[in-house]
Amino acid sequence: MSKVAVVYWSGSGNTQMMADAVEAGAKDKGAEVSVFQAVDFSADKVKDFDGIAFGCPAMGAEVLEESEFEPMFASVENSLAGKKIGLFGSYGWGDGEWMRDWQDRVNGVGANLVTDGVMANNTPDDNALGECRALGGYLA
Repeated sequence: MSKVAVVYWSGSGNTQMMADAVEAGAKDKGAEVSVFQAVDFSADKVKDFDGIAFGCPAMGAEVLEESEFEPMFASVENSLAGKKIGLFGSYGWGDGEWMRDWQDRVNGVGANLVTDGVMANNTPDDNALGECRALGGYLA
């Protein structure tokens, strides 16, 4: 049985809805899933999981949330080499630049992105939630 972590930050609840769908998709494929708020995850936990889904909305000028998520992600990204990784998050403006930048960071440390990052414009619709469930399945 694979072990999957879902690590996220959500301000309005949109990214949390997506995290719930990723969790459900991984469980549907038989994975053991642990869910973490960004402040509760650290580099020493990376080794405990076969796959990790990270979720964060776009903030400001299309960047990751800066007070909790970005510091956590910066502390773990160099531990992700060889790991199956998935990314997801919501946005309310822009064109997804934050996701493209984030994918580049993950690829740059040698992690294995299982699919393109899943994005939802504001509240995730059924299509975005379905993509999140599929993302969870890929990580499992």
